Amino acid sequence: MDFRARSHPSWIGFAVHRVSGLLLALFLPLHFWALGSAIQGEARLDGFLRWAENPLVKMAETVLVILLAAHLAGGLRVMALEFLGWGRAQKDLVAASFGFALLLGLVFLFNVF
Repeated sequence: MDFRARSHPSWIGFAVHRVSGLLLALFLPLHFWALGSAIQGEARLDGFLRWAENPLVKMAETVLVILLAAHLAGGLRVMALEFLGWGRAQKDLVAASFGFALLLGLVFLFNVF
C-alpha cells in the first residue's frame, strides 16, 4: 500500500470530510435528547441549560462548530470538484477549506466565552 497518497492534501480533505460527517452523525442522538428535554417541561430544560453552561460543554460546542464548518467546507470542495473539474488549485481549495473551518470555530469560541 502506498502511504504517500494519504499525505496528499486532497486525501486529507477527503478524510476530514468523512470523519467530521461520522462524528456529526454520532452527535445527533445527543442533540435529539436535548431537544426532548424541552418537551418534558420547563424545569427539565432549565436543568439541561444550566449543565450546558459548563466550560467543558462550551469547548465541546466549539469543537462541534469546527466539525460542522469542516464538513461544510469539505462538501463545498467536493462540489467544486464536480462542477469545476480537477486542477492545480486543489491544494489551495483544501487549505482554504481548513482555514474556513478553523476561522468559523474561532469566531464561535470568541463569541461564546
